Parts: sequence; structure tokens; C-alpha cells
Amino acid sequence: RHLPEPETELEYHDPFQLLVSVILSAQCTDKRVNLVTPALFNKFPEPRRLAVASFEEVFPFIKSVSYPNNKTRHLIAMAQMLVEKFNSRVPSSTEDLQKLPGVGRKTAHVIASVIYNKPVLAVDTHVFRVSRRIGLASEKSRTPLAVERDLVKYIPREMIHNAHHWLILHGRYVCTARKPDCKACGIRKICRFYKINGAGNS
Repeated sequence: RHLPEPETELEYHDPFQLLVSVILSAQCTDKRVNLVTPALFNKFPEPRRLAVASFEEVFPFIKSVSYPNNKTRHLIAMAQMLVEKFNSRVPSSTEDLQKLPGVGRKTAHVIASVIYNKPVLAVDTHVFRVSRRIGLASEKSRTPLAVERDLVKYIPREMIHNAHHWLILHGRYVCTARKPDCKACGIRKICRFYKINGAGNS
């Protein structure tokens, strides 16, 4: 009810731009990514332009994000594969997406969910932490894949593509890592963490 249509905070205009942004966002904030992508997209607006770029051309645009060397190589190689294998189009299947350099399970699920509305759930650090803390996933689930399986087991199929954003935004603005704001939380009455620690966080 609080956020019926959640959206990613990454800024993009087409599937290719979102794919680039998600690759850049690994271990980096969306805010930082949004600062560097406008100039990057202006220079390399589509896969064919990025595919023929050199490392030296791309690196200056993303040098302020985390792991810029690896991400520069991944972006160029990803664009080359899009051109050569997928006719410059971002594929819709998670299997094909994970063939792209720099794209793991989490990134593939973000693209499949956001662009193609598929019922897959991307588990990043926010989703992993928040879902275990509030009780949507078992505390015994120690890996992102285990947490993903817990979540998709119980979240209605039609809500899965939104659940990723709900959990990320909740973890980013309310259920923060160091000091969760239980007073502002709308689900504290059903939260495992609040039931145990409520007195000190209300």
C-alpha cells in the first residue's frame, strides 16, 4: 500500500542503458552511477558504438565508480557480445543474459524483472540483509541463492518483480544496516527483528 509501483532508482531510457547501469552499480551506489551515466550514454548511446570503443575511451567516464578497470572491460565485451550474438538487443532470458560479460545471476534477474516483467527476484546486499532480518527468509539461508529460493517460495508470483524493489528501498531508507528506523516502519508488527529488539528501536 505504501509503494504500490516501486521502481529502480537507476536512471535509464532503454534496456541497453539499464544493463550498463546495473553492471556499473555492483558494489557501488545508484546515486554515483546516475552521476556518470549521462555522459557515458551520450558518447556511447547504443551497443555498436560501445563495442568498437577502446579501454582508454571508456575508462574516463566511469573511473569514479567501484572497480572501474574490470567494469570498463566488461562493458566493452558485453556490447561486443550483444552485437555479435544478439543483434544488438538485450536478451530477455536469464540464461542468455548471464552469458554476457559482467552479468551474473543478480544482474540478469534485475533486467528480466524490470524490463521484461518476469517473475524472478534479484538478491543484492539489501535484499539479502532485509529479508533475513524481517523474517521473509530463514536466518539459516546463508547465500543469495538460498534467500532467493525462500522468497520466491512464499511471495505471490505476480508480486515477485516488485518485491526486489520493495526490499531494496526498505533497506535503503528504513531498515538500514546499522540503525533500522523501526519507528517509521510500517511492517514492524510482523517483523522478526522488531519482535526481538522492539523496545530499543521504537
